[in-house]
Amino acid sequence: MNIRTLSMVAVALMLGHNAAADDDFWVGVKAGTLGLGVEAAWRPVPYLDIRGGGNFFSLDEDSSEAGIDYDGELDLQTFYATANLRVPLSPFRVTAGIFSNGNEIKLTSRDTGMITVGNTTYPAAAVGQLQVKGDFDNIAPYFGIGFDFRIFNTLGLIIDAGVLRQGSINIGVTANGALANDPAFQAELEAERMELQNEVDDYDIYPVVSIGLSFNF
Repeated sequence: MNIRTLSMVAVALMLGHNAAADDDFWVGVKAGTLGLGVEAAWRPVPYLDIRGGGNFFSLDEDSSEAGIDYDGELDLQTFYATANLRVPLSPFRVTAGIFSNGNEIKLTSRDTGMITVGNTTYPAAAVGQLQVKGDFDNIAPYFGIGFDFRIFNTLGLIIDAGVLRQGSINIGVTANGALANDPAFQAELEAERMELQNEVDDYDIYPVVSIGLSFNF
């Protein structure tokens, strides 16, 4: 890539820099790893804007964890407020903020023969259904970068990439069968919970990537 090409790219970026460069308020719609989202933004001073919004998504999918087959449900629900520091004459910005994290994972066992809980095998009819729930810290800090481009007139393109420090997932396991209150079974149920917990302990950072459109006022 020669100097002339680089110069043309730089000029194009500056001419099409952030979608809200001349606007104090705008709204947007987004899609990404946190689901489908909406946000509103306000620029109180040059080169700084404040954004707030929410993301939502739900997915049902079969899963096998620790040797047990489950019906799985992923529910994504987050609300956030961020501050965005803009680089002058550029679409680039640096973002920091706080998320209210309501993301959850729910699993319901579907074994009908024998089922191994912890280190012991039981008839599935005596165990009933195993209910697994995983959730995260209620408040999670976010750090990232982003780009805001004007497409034309009042329509802009929003791109975000960052990390949500959501903490390790908190796993809970219950059963609803005849053995649910048996002390020996409860000990095995705790062993099962710990096995699941150990499998997910390293997933304390969630990658956030999204793309969307903004509408400026």
